[in-house]
Formats: sequence, structure tokens, C-alpha cells
Amino acid sequence: MTDRPVLRLYLGDVLRLRRAHPCGGREWLVDRLGADIGLRCRGCGRHVLIERRALEARFVEFVERGDPALTAALAPPAAETPAP
Repeated sequence: MTDRPVLRLYLGDVLRLRRAHPCGGREWLVDRLGADIGLRCRGCGRHVLIERRALEARFVEFVERGDPALTAALAPPAAETPAP
């Protein structure tokens, strides 16, 4: 484990990673969240899934931030605890 904080991602975030895609695109759109993160190349439209840990290692900067409200609205509801 590392001492770095967890990277907070939202749907619609646009990221720049360490290496460019083979098409030459350097920006990626976050379109799926979970254990694996879905990214779409802004250059050619190619979709890839990458493990969260690998994404955090390759992350350089945010180009644009997505909408936290959209992410919260699409997130599954939290597990309800029974009332005492």
C-alpha cells in the first residue's frame, strides 16, 4: 500500500496520462467507475478498461473535471442498515 490519497474520479473527467495513445491522443474521458475504470480516448474514440491502481500510477493531471452530482446520481444506493 502507498501513502498517497485515493484519486477522486467523477464521470466525465478528462485526464492526461503519462504516455500517449498510439493514435497520438493524450486525453482520456472517464466513462465508467468501479474497480476497473473505463476510459475513452479523445483522439480516436477507443475504449479501454484499466485497473484503478494502474490508472493512479499513470495519472499526470486533470484537463477537465466531471460533475460530482452526476456520479452520485448513477452510483448504486448505499447498503441500508437495519434500524435498532
